Amino acid sequence: MESTKSKYVSKLVNELKPSGIRRFFDLAAGMEGVISLGVGEPDFVTPWHVRESAINSLEQGYTSYTPNAGLLELRQEIAYYMKNQFNVEYSPKEEIIVTVGASSAIDIAMRTILDPGDEVIVVEPCFVAYVPMVELAGGVAVQVQASKENDFKIQPDQLEAVITDKTKAIMLCSPNNPTGTMLSKHELEDIANLAKKYDLLIIADEIYAELAYDEEYTSMAAIEGMKERTILVSGFSKGFAMTGWRLGFVCSPPEISNAMLKVHQYALMCASTMAQYAAIEALKNGRPEVDEMIKSYRRRRNYIVQSFNEIGLECHNPGGAFYAFPSIKSTGLSSQEFAEQLLLKEGVAVVPGDVFGESGEGHIRCSYATSLEQLQEAIKRIKHFIENL
Repeated sequence: MESTKSKYVSKLVNELKPSGIRRFFDLAAGMEGVISLGVGEPDFVTPWHVRESAINSLEQGYTSYTPNAGLLELRQEIAYYMKNQFNVEYSPKEEIIVTVGASSAIDIAMRTILDPGDEVIVVEPCFVAYVPMVELAGGVAVQVQASKENDFKIQPDQLEAVITDKTKAIMLCSPNNPTGTMLSKHELEDIANLAKKYDLLIIADEIYAELAYDEEYTSMAAIEGMKERTILVSGFSKGFAMTGWRLGFVCSPPEISNAMLKVHQYALMCASTMAQYAAIEALKNGRPEVDEMIKSYRRRRNYIVQSFNEIGLECHNPGGAFYAFPSIKSTGLSSQEFAEQLLLKEGVAVVPGDVFGESGEGHIRCSYATSLEQLQEAIKRIKHFIENL
């Protein structure tokens, strides 16, 4: 969809660029036989017992609003889950808000903490919505580029170099979208020390926390002294295969949580009631399915990373999420050129890396949240495309 300017639209929104991901989805939608490695969502259907819980809630007539912060039972289950899985204790009544997906959690967090001109350091490559959400909240996004040479792990000195007296927070995503890079406990501690030194908040997007393959996941809020300065964002879309349910949550200290709840009350009222009942069931009984999905993603990751390296597209081994981020610099094409020609000539949809920030140029994002058979055919087509350049 083309972005047109109108005198009735604010200058900020007029200047806002449409998502770079959508253009390739729209191109692919009109073509037959396309293999999509572009969509960032599980190819698994939400488990039946979770869906059944939502159906039962409808049959029981649970169709009214829930409390603004979400069903207390769900917040209690989230608190138990965060303690059991990630060793972080939260008060269900004071520190947890159920949101309409993780994206809305980030949005209300930005609108809660930012005054006009406040700066948020955004580590890129990053999810396409981070910078616009900072700007829509009146803040200034200061983008810092993680490099391929460091497997896209941001270095503390890079962060410290851009901290000013206007810096309010650092935005992190681990495991990362689009690179799949996951920060270790030691690496998180280095960033935490900066946050403490300069009295900053960390907005930790941990939506992919369940999808860690080679080492145990560490939450930023679990680092000593960091719970009180971390806004932890997560949800059910990725790990629990519940993208369409649009359900997330945000955990933060009471004074921040109470403030965010005010924004949430006016902007969204509450999350879907039936989705909340489904999430209760997912947290109580859904872990076995999550574990099976993780095993499948790990096999697919191993295959696609090895295959990219074998066909000449250098690719680091992502520690989590379900994305590979191979370099296409050897082809001489830009990210946009590579993605568009690959789609038109071979019917494979990928996302050009530059839509995730300047440091993503020369790469493509490929989701391996699709069947191994589809991945094999996609690699075959990509190899053919490269050989015929």
